[in-house]
Amino acid sequence: MSALPPYVLALKERIAYLPEAQVQRVLRAFEIGAVAHAGQERKSGEPYITHPVAVAGILAELGLDAETIIAAVLHDTLEDTELSREVLAAEFGEVVAELVDGVTKLDKMRFGTRQEADAESFRKMLLAMARDIRVILIKLADRLHNMRTLGAKDSGSRRRIARETLEIFAPIAQRLGMNKFKAELQDLGFRTLYPDRYRVISERIRAAIGNRREAMGKIETALSTRLAAEHLPARVVGRIKSPWSIYSKMRSENKSFTQLMDVYGFRLVVDNAMSCYMALGVAHALYKPVDKRFKDFIAIPKANGYQSLHTVLLGPFGAPIEVQIRTAEMDSVAERGVAAHWAYKTDSGPANSAQARAREWLSSMVDSSANTVSSAEFIENVKIDLFPDEVYLFTPRGDILSLPRNATVLDFAYAVHTDVGDHAVAARVDKRLLPLRTRLESGQLVEIITAPSAVPNPAWLEAVVTGKARTAIRQHLKHLQHEDAVDFGHRMLDRALEAQGSSLESIPAAVLEQFLEGSKFKRLEELLSEIALGNRMPDVVASQLLGSRRKPSPGVKPQAPAAQEKIRITGTERGVLSFANCCHPLPGDDIIGYLSSGKGIVVHREECPNVAELRKSPERCVAIEWDRGVRGDYRAQLRIEVINRPGVLATVAAAIAAADSNIENVEYVERDDAAATLLFAMEVKSRSHLAEVIRRVKRTGVVSEAYRYPLQG
Repeated sequence: MSALPPYVLALKERIAYLPEAQVQRVLRAFEIGAVAHAGQERKSGEPYITHPVAVAGILAELGLDAETIIAAVLHDTLEDTELSREVLAAEFGEVVAELVDGVTKLDKMRFGTRQEADAESFRKMLLAMARDIRVILIKLADRLHNMRTLGAKDSGSRRRIARETLEIFAPIAQRLGMNKFKAELQDLGFRTLYPDRYRVISERIRAAIGNRREAMGKIETALSTRLAAEHLPARVVGRIKSPWSIYSKMRSENKSFTQLMDVYGFRLVVDNAMSCYMALGVAHALYKPVDKRFKDFIAIPKANGYQSLHTVLLGPFGAPIEVQIRTAEMDSVAERGVAAHWAYKTDSGPANSAQARAREWLSSMVDSSANTVSSAEFIENVKIDLFPDEVYLFTPRGDILSLPRNATVLDFAYAVHTDVGDHAVAARVDKRLLPLRTRLESGQLVEIITAPSAVPNPAWLEAVVTGKARTAIRQHLKHLQHEDAVDFGHRMLDRALEAQGSSLESIPAAVLEQFLEGSKFKRLEELLSEIALGNRMPDVVASQLLGSRRKPSPGVKPQAPAAQEKIRITGTERGVLSFANCCHPLPGDDIIGYLSSGKGIVVHREECPNVAELRKSPERCVAIEWDRGVRGDYRAQLRIEVINRPGVLATVAAAIAAADSNIENVEYVERDDAAATLLFAMEVKSRSHLAEVIRRVKRTGVVSEAYRYPLQG
């Protein structure tokens, strides 16, 4: 081999991590590529081969395997030279030939804006990525080098390439967790597409950094010193926002440059995950954290595999300090995403979180492609998925709300206003009437329908993803729970006092005040709530209020008051009552309550087999009965023996529905060729309603037996 040109010697140095035999294969690829591209030049006048070698160098910086580096060196040969796929396969193997072929197909693609992207070509690109993700890594490196050398192109080409870089390739890099690639692609695209805006923002960033260099140094020193004092080895690095990041946030968040730059950013890189949390404690001890600005992406990584702790601190100079804390491994994955530690990854070995999540995403894209006939529909699905963290929705007035992915109608309602959320009953989404649990997609127009009588219920907590909605619902439920708990606790204490020949009204105010003070309650309502939630026993409180200090003899259990009047329940006592899953009590059943600490009263049927065990703690048993005006739906289970034949499930389900019962779940267990067992979970209003369901089911002619389940003792 003749003397290598400087750009090839630079590549040889970068691939020194590969075994010598593989290095020689890469150099052989250069020889073949140089011959194939002989006579071809770039717009700049350089030999064309300098471009694929530079692309290979970018990938070598990521530590990728030899096949990827070789394919990068040869990625333009099939399209632009006489070299054939057969020659590539014979010389370097089928894997390299497949990679070059995949990249060649991508090179034939042309994009307009993201909205006008050629859908079928985009589908092909994603399917090529799914077959071998190294295809898109080569394409991203190719695009990055082209963006670095864009100056030789004419103005129209520069703008077209810059726009598709910002709208297609940078988002793909982000989705694959390759933040370093994404940041440079965005920066280069912004500089080309909006040169004046880029220049102004860049100059202001440089000025701002110059003015705050001393402050940054002091904060960095303070963090490093405190971490060292706690024996936490850490690398502290100041972070600077990029021009594109500043510009994007100025537009999307309607903030001024000063507002966005009035922030100090630091990254702490530590040894292991446990040290991340210890370093977080150190940072919070040094500067006070800002409420609700902490995010744990280590326990819950982002969709692209990104892991880090994020917190915002109140700094010594009046400006907030944004701090990211991560391990060196997490830092590598954050910068390189799917390309991190490639040299150490085998097909059978464990992938990093970004690689695993990228595979899941690409696999879901393949499934989506297979199930979507229309390419336009497929591209719409992918566009939303390329920005996995947010969906953008419109109010009837045209305002745009940004919500996390998987947000529902309820999240939207609370984003509009807490009162709208509290009284929401349904929504019109793109003029279609839909329920509150409906998940929303980017671009939808959402109008919330409210009713003054509507209030949040606990099931709503399972249907929301935003912190605002969750907090508002919990606050409302806590308020309702407190009201109900006070009312219920009042009735329980009254019964306990009556059993001892007294009443709450007859307790002297001074005695009550003294008891509350001694028990560290500020108000009587707090005591009553604690009684209802099972944290205080009503008979014990009654005895203490009446001054009875008699202790039972050793080994003797306290006895429940005799002939005690039962407390009537409606079943709607929010947060105070729950219904046992072991027996599913219904209105009309004889019932008993059991005080469970922190949960309140758990209602069982009197005939429940577990009641015998519960009665061994009589002080926790509460005499209760159903009120005559009970309303609502209650869970019940039916076990039904049927003739095993086609359509029997539909027949039984139709009979249950005809009895105005809502089916929650069905288990179908075939026993033999002739008979089968169905287990239905459903909602009914009372014991008599369940009896009506059973009657209708038995009339179908396909049922041999139907009974309430589980059987009671």
